[in-house]
Amino acid sequence: MIIVTTDDVPGYDVVAVHGEVFGLTVRSRNAFSHMGAGLKSMVGGELKGMARNLEQSRHEVMGRLAAAAEARGANAVLAMRFDTSEVGGVWTEICAYGTAVRVVPHAAGSPPGAV
Repeated sequence: MIIVTTDDVPGYDVVAVHGEVFGLTVRSRNAFSHMGAGLKSMVGGELKGMARNLEQSRHEVMGRLAAAAEARGANAVLAMRFDTSEVGGVWTEICAYGTAVRVVPHAAGSPPGAV
């Protein structure tokens, strides 16, 4: 699965658009982690546990995004973006979204877009 943040894939032509797809997760940390993060935020510095949690979440939603695109018959996702928001003050929603497409390599010697 090719996943890019651009609107096209260099060397490939888009031959079908399958629509918007997304991968989503909602995460919560335990109460002790929240207390520790709250204390750390008073003195400043990186919240390593929270950063680790968000990194794991992004990997998770990317896998879900790819699965959703494959389920629609796509082999690529264009214009992928992440969206993160807080829900209820204790949960974090992480979403990866983009446009599921089918791409094929450019034919040798043909101009881009000529399929």
